[in-house]
Amino acid sequence: MHVFVTGGSGQTGPAVVAELIAAGHTVTGLARSDAAAARLEALGATPHRGCLDDHDSLRLGVEAEAVDGVLHLAYGGDFADTDDMKRRDTGAIETLGRVLEGSDKPLVITSGTLVMPPNRVSTEKDEPVADGIASFRVAGERACLAFADRGVRASVVRLAPTVHGPNEPAHAFIGNLVATARRTGKAVYVGDGTNRWPAVNRLDAAVLFRLALEKAPAGSVLHGVGETGVDFRSIAETIGRGLGVPAVSLTPDEAVAHFVNPFMATIYGFDAPASSTYTQELLGWSPTHWTLLEDLEHGDYLVPRAT
Repeated sequence: MHVFVTGGSGQTGPAVVAELIAAGHTVTGLARSDAAAARLEALGATPHRGCLDDHDSLRLGVEAEAVDGVLHLAYGGDFADTDDMKRRDTGAIETLGRVLEGSDKPLVITSGTLVMPPNRVSTEKDEPVADGIASFRVAGERACLAFADRGVRASVVRLAPTVHGPNEPAHAFIGNLVATARRTGKAVYVGDGTNRWPAVNRLDAAVLFRLALEKAPAGSVLHGVGETGVDFRSIAETIGRGLGVPAVSLTPDEAVAHFVNPFMATIYGFDAPASSTYTQELLGWSPTHWTLLEDLEHGDYLVPRAT
């Protein structure tokens, strides 16, 4: 299969590109910079210059390359302007989907389990919350799934908020927790820390994206979740032990001041467990790599960083 990938040079993308190529697929990856193009080439993919706002480039990347499927991983922007993030994502999905109409080829897009109702274990069959903490991702899901009735094998992969693995940047959820603990001398959880976070190893997520491209039925909603819910206090305590700093409880208001970013502070107190039982049964997907706490204990998160 020849796959057109957006976001292939980002945080999770390289693992996905490597998984696709190892399985015998050919990859063309959207690249908005020389650095992104070089990273894709190093992985064995062919770069295609453009960005999510350049819809002509997206169309050309799918049409000219005669691809057999599209994987949309890219997402970004300023969390202070989620309307713009939603606009960019939805516009790209609609552009990519229109090129594939009537072909029965796969279009797999990325969302997140934080669109689901909080405070209970959500499943792939539950409806997302239209006004929830990550509601800006719902429009993209709907745009993608609408193509299932237009001759596209469209599916959505909702990733856990924690997609963990080596070299996680400091702006990502766990990377930011670790970086803040280093800077402040304490590993923080909000309240009693019993709120639960789903997690998935980056390598397991990569396998799921490949399986979705290869065989997910049209209209499928999938959960990229390796662990249904890891209590946040355990995450903070593991970071604290590894860095030799105390794990400390903060109130929600104290957390805003501690993390500086109000969105991050709110997220860290969120209870959002999610199941992937349906996904595993549908696609034969079985997460096998380190859990989040294993990755914190044995991976590179807590290794001293060069300053």
